[in-house]
This record gives sequence, C-alpha cells and structure tokens, in this order.
Amino acid sequence: MSTYWENLQQLLADGRPFVSVTLVDIIASAPQNIGAKMLVTSDGLLSGTVGGGKIEARAIAEAQQLLADRAANRFVEWNLQTDIGMTCGGVVKLFFETYNVATWPIVIFGAGHCSQALVRLLLTLQCHITVIDIRDEWLQKLPRDERLTIIKADQPMPTYVATLPANAFVLCMTMGHSSDLPVLIEILRTRDFPFLGAIGSDAKAAALRRGIRDAGLPEESARKFFCPIGLDLGSNDPSEIAISIAAQLLQQRDAVAPPNQNDLNTPSPPSP
Repeated sequence: MSTYWENLQQLLADGRPFVSVTLVDIIASAPQNIGAKMLVTSDGLLSGTVGGGKIEARAIAEAQQLLADRAANRFVEWNLQTDIGMTCGGVVKLFFETYNVATWPIVIFGAGHCSQALVRLLLTLQCHITVIDIRDEWLQKLPRDERLTIIKADQPMPTYVATLPANAFVLCMTMGHSSDLPVLIEILRTRDFPFLGAIGSDAKAAALRRGIRDAGLPEESARKFFCPIGLDLGSNDPSEIAISIAAQLLQQRDAVAPPNQNDLNTPSPPSP
C-alpha cells in the first residue's frame, strides 16, 4: 500500500488538485495523535487518517469544499461535542493545505475558434478556466483537463452569470454581437468582475455600447469592459489572437497583483 508521502509525490507530479489535512493539536482527548495526516481529492479520501468516524467525515467534506471553491489554505478548530456531534469531550485543530489549486478563475462564454486556441494557451498558466456554450459540438473539441470546467448551457447564457466567482476574469467570445450583448448586460447590471471583455472589432464595440445604453444602463456601464480584447499585436489568426488576449489578461492581473501572488480576490482594472 502506498504511503502518505508516496501518494503526495504522485499527486504533485500529476498536477491533480488535492488537500493535505494535518491534525496539529488536541485539547483533552481525540481518537488520533498529533501529526496524523490524510490526503483528500475531489473524489474523497485517498490515503491516511486524522481520526476516523465523524471527525474524518467532516474533514473530508471540508477539504472537498475547499477544492470546489478553489480556496487557499485553512486552519480550523472543532469542538468534538458542539461542532462534530460526538459524546467525548475535546477539541481538535486541523490544517488544510491545498495543492495544485489555481486561484485565478477565467470564464469564457463561447467555445469557437479563438476560444479553442485561447483555452489551450491558458492551460499552460496557473489558472482555472470555465467555458460556457450552447453548442455541444464545439465544447467537445476542447481538451480535457483538471483545470478546465466545460458547461453545456441548457438555459440562456446570462443565467450563468450569477454562478461565477467574484474574482473571475470574464470574456465574451460567443457566436457574435447578438449573443455577447445579453451576457454583458446581465454582468453590468448585477456583477462587478475584475476584468470583463468582449472579442470583436471597433465597430462591434460601438454596437455593444449602444445596446448597453439602449438597455437603460448608465453611461459609465458602457465603458466598463474591454472591446476589442487583446493587446494590439499579431494577426487575425486565432492562435495569434489567443496570444494577444492572454497577454492582456496577464497585464491586467499583474497591474493589481504582483506576479506569483495568488490572492486575486480584490482586483479592479483601470478603465478600458
């Protein structure tokens, strides 16, 4: 049977998101010794133990929630009676350490040619990507990766805006103006993401801004997104467009968070 350390090294090598849970302190009594460890993936317990029973079940659920939220490390203290529901007294303190969890979420509405190229490029960076589209045939062309969530929209795409993380960098790259505009309007009405952009020409940008004004949003809303997205470089080839967009995303990210800083919860970019 593989040891904790062997499993840890394998998970790191595979790049698979996981949580290492360590029992760091005990007050009174607990069913495991200080220093006990376990590894948890999105599928559940992989190896090790921090006490079994209700403590372990609660710790596994906590670790899986951290992975689902792509959250950072966390320290918890649980009273075995009031928090866990055990009859024995005591308090346990646990440290949850996340690995291979990208904390820079990028959401792309649309899975067409440029999105296909962009996703493959972004997967070389430390980020988590979500792609939303109504077209299954295009979604099927995307690569499969732990850091890529693919959503086949069975509701109007603006419906998904409410589900996005607050620190997401959001790109509208759907079939065209008519499908980008409703998503933009919903975002500008209800959310305030650190980066919002739409692919297209200057003419499309003008049409989108007219549509936003016609929807009754204030004038400043029409200036709260980038369009065209991407730095002014390269050609109209999808691969070169992808490079220009990725470069802009990095530029905007680093304008508000130094390179290698994982906490991107409070960025707000300069006006486009």
